[in-house]
Amino acid sequence: MKNLLQDLKSFTGGDAYYRHPLFRKYVYTEGVQYLAENGGAYWLLDFIFSNQSAAISAQEFEVWTIRLLPAGGASISVGDGNGNRVARFKIPYTDFPLDGFSLWFIGGTLLLPSEY
Repeated sequence: MKNLLQDLKSFTGGDAYYRHPLFRKYVYTEGVQYLAENGGAYWLLDFIFSNQSAAISAQEFEVWTIRLLPAGGASISVGDGNGNRVARFKIPYTDFPLDGFSLWFIGGTLLLPSEY
C-alpha cells in the first residue's frame, strides 16, 4: 500500500467537497474521497461521522488516528490536536490497508492533514 500512502501525500487542498449521504451536515475532501475509494475505507467515514458524541464534537479540532493492532483489528483514537485524547475505540476487524493514518475533522469537514 506504499502507492496509496504516496498518492495521498499529493493532496494539498482543493475545491471539490463530497457530502456524506447519511450524515448530510458533514463534508469531506478529495483526498478523503480518494482514501475511501482506493483504500476501501468508506466505513471509516461512517465511523467518524456516526461517533460525533457531545464530548468529541465539542472539540474545535479533531484528530482521528487509526492504528492496526498486531493481534488483528484496529485502535481508533480521537485527539484534540494538542496531544490530549478525547476518546478511543477498538475495532475487532478491519481490512484497512495502512498500518496507521490520521484524518482531521474541522468545522464539519473531514480532510487529510496535507489538505489543511
